[in-house]
Amino acid sequence: MAMLDELVSFLDRELKTESIQDYSGAMNGLQLANGGQVPRIIAAVDASLPVIKSAAEGGPGLLIVHHGMFWQGVQPVTGPFYQKLKIAMEAGLAIYSSHLPLDIHPEWGNNIQLANALGIKEIEPFCDLKGLLVGLRGRWEGTRNGLQDAMEELLGAKVHVCPGGGDGVSNVGLITGGAGSEVAKVAALGVDAFITGEGPHWSYPLAEELGINVFYGGHYATETFGVKAIADVLWRKFSIPWQFLDRPTGL
Repeated sequence: MAMLDELVSFLDRELKTESIQDYSGAMNGLQLANGGQVPRIIAAVDASLPVIKSAAEGGPGLLIVHHGMFWQGVQPVTGPFYQKLKIAMEAGLAIYSSHLPLDIHPEWGNNIQLANALGIKEIEPFCDLKGLLVGLRGRWEGTRNGLQDAMEELLGAKVHVCPGGGDGVSNVGLITGGAGSEVAKVAALGVDAFITGEGPHWSYPLAEELGINVFYGGHYATETFGVKAIADVLWRKFSIPWQFLDRPTGL
């Protein structure tokens, strides 16, 4: 058992929640409080109604998500949004969300966790978006098909590949989630393979024109790593048991 305010202070400090700018709807940090005690941690990618229902079945706890409850901005407390709040509050379920702060965290982040799991070496931050380095680049020696196989084994899902570049892969750029629209910027930075979650249709033909391989691993699949890492850190630091609620979208 730990106190909610202690966990939130720890996460806000370590994730630099206040200093990292994000989309307005991300609303990083504690989104919903409970009575103050946290006997368990639940990690999930999305604060969706099915996830909150499943998490609430175990009673009080802290649900840590990557995509929180306020992506659509201000909205009436009706329908599914009302149900999410009601179910969570009645169960004593607090909700903490971390989007970009978690993506780019040097130890727990989705980017570094995926890069390490794939065996990418000589990793360094790259790809500046509005003053924030949102991705990683590094070395991965092998073939395009070999990288696809490695990703599919790790992610447990089909990886869609745009074979815009050569068969050999050595210089890799990685931005988890929906960063396919950054393909031109990534290509200009000199990588021969770009790993992301998803992208708009036009990112594929553009990658072909720019001569870069793009690996679309799935938005959901590439962003399960960070919340698991946070939950494991809290277990080791505060001795709080945790579980991961898997609710894949296939996207």
